[in-house]
Amino acid sequence: MIRATTMVLGLALAAPAWGRDCPAPPDHAEEIAGLLDRLAQAGDPLQAQRLMNALWELWLDAPDAEAQDLLDRAMDLREAGQGAEAMALLDQLIEDCPDYAEGWNQRAFIHYLQAAHEAALADLDAALARQPDHVGALSGRALALMGLGRDADARRALERALAHNPWLLERGLIEAPGTDI
Repeated sequence: MIRATTMVLGLALAAPAWGRDCPAPPDHAEEIAGLLDRLAQAGDPLQAQRLMNALWELWLDAPDAEAQDLLDRAMDLREAGQGAEAMALLDQLIEDCPDYAEGWNQRAFIHYLQAAHEAALADLDAALARQPDHVGALSGRALALMGLGRDADARRALERALAHNPWLLERGLIEAPGTDI
């Protein structure tokens, strides 16, 4: 009996400490790839913005209704200037659905707004590990790196984002005279 209890306890301790069994994020890889191809060839900023809007719809598609509710409420709270409350919901989303890139990306955005560039960078790296061509996370990574004074790394991250969307507003950071990146 003691041996069986020890085995059960050992298995429980070895299990991940996630909050619930979240389904895998929706697989939009093919559609995202097509949009990214079109975006890289966009002829003007308006066309690029339409394609980015379509990408955001896919990136913001959470794994299930519970995750979508957490994400939507967090974004509403962030927009209302309630960063701490939004952060708590995003912490829960990441705990519940650690494979969902947008949870990490949205939390990184709040960290960035709070000038917590190291924390933002860590979350952006987690988002990009799950969604390597996420243009928003790539440009956010460049901005976080700039905030840390890592200009060469910021330039590389921004160039990677611009390879997907040559019309990003952040492109001015490279083109502006006198900028280090």
